[in-house]
Amino acid sequence: MKFSHTKKRRRLNQTALNLSSMIDVTFLLLIYFIVTTVFTLPEDKLSPALKIEDGSASQEQEFEPQIITVTMLDSLPTYVLGEQVIRDRTKLAVIIAKLPHGPGIIIRVEDAVPVGFAVAAVQESRNAGFERVTYVPASD
Repeated sequence: MKFSHTKKRRRLNQTALNLSSMIDVTFLLLIYFIVTTVFTLPEDKLSPALKIEDGSASQEQEFEPQIITVTMLDSLPTYVLGEQVIRDRTKLAVIIAKLPHGPGIIIRVEDAVPVGFAVAAVQESRNAGFERVTYVPASD
């Protein structure tokens, strides 16, 4: 076989793509991103926004977490608040209403408990006026 070199073929081979402008744009973008990068401190190195002066007469208040544990005792769903064992939703509502609302309340639910009892504890906490109600599944 004989391949003939035509003028068209020679023109295609002689065409070259000028990459110098592409390289310039790439370096300009690289410089732009390096210059505009914001370097921040890790969060554990940041100073807190609230500072307490050494000479101030501040009284520390330690809030004990208010945890309602929803568990199964004697094969019945039970609400446990501290040392109090509550089996009725209405009694739970009366006791929750007496708690301080500031620190919030945590609802800790074990696996064997029916969903309705867990939802009842959350709802009664909301009805009592708690803004921060946290649902936590019990971990074994």
